[in-house]
Amino acid sequence: MNLNIVLFQPEIPQNTGNIARTCVLTGCKLHLIKPLGFSLDEKHLRRAGLDYWKDLDLTVYDSYSELREKYKESTFYFSTTHAKSSYYHEVNFKSGDFIVFGRESCGLPDEIRESDPERCIRVPMIQTTTRSLNLSNTVAIISYEALRQMNFPNMK
Repeated sequence: MNLNIVLFQPEIPQNTGNIARTCVLTGCKLHLIKPLGFSLDEKHLRRAGLDYWKDLDLTVYDSYSELREKYKESTFYFSTTHAKSSYYHEVNFKSGDFIVFGRESCGLPDEIRESDPERCIRVPMIQTTTRSLNLSNTVAIISYEALRQMNFPNMK
């Protein structure tokens, strides 16, 4: 097992498609928490050109609590602009870890972030009027650092 990427109630299908492609090419498992802002039916996926979707290791959950119940013993990190810790030198990622990312419009809910504030991580950014990086970019940045720390398992 490599890394687990969790999208909490993703809203934008293009972001999820980009993240799915990253997961396929890095061997990460993708977990989606409902409700989703789009359909996962085959017709919509084909129309969006997601021909690699069949290669994706994907699980969809009805709730965040369902995911946490299934993986009680696992380590979870939470990507948020509200974190004090940076993703790259304050975290030692290991195989099987989960990294949870929030909605494009509002991030992770307070109750998820506050459930384990020591495991909240962020990508450093200058302070501007722009809220944050695009979700798919943030997933790529953090997941590649985690995989680097694991010596890029099963990757050429």
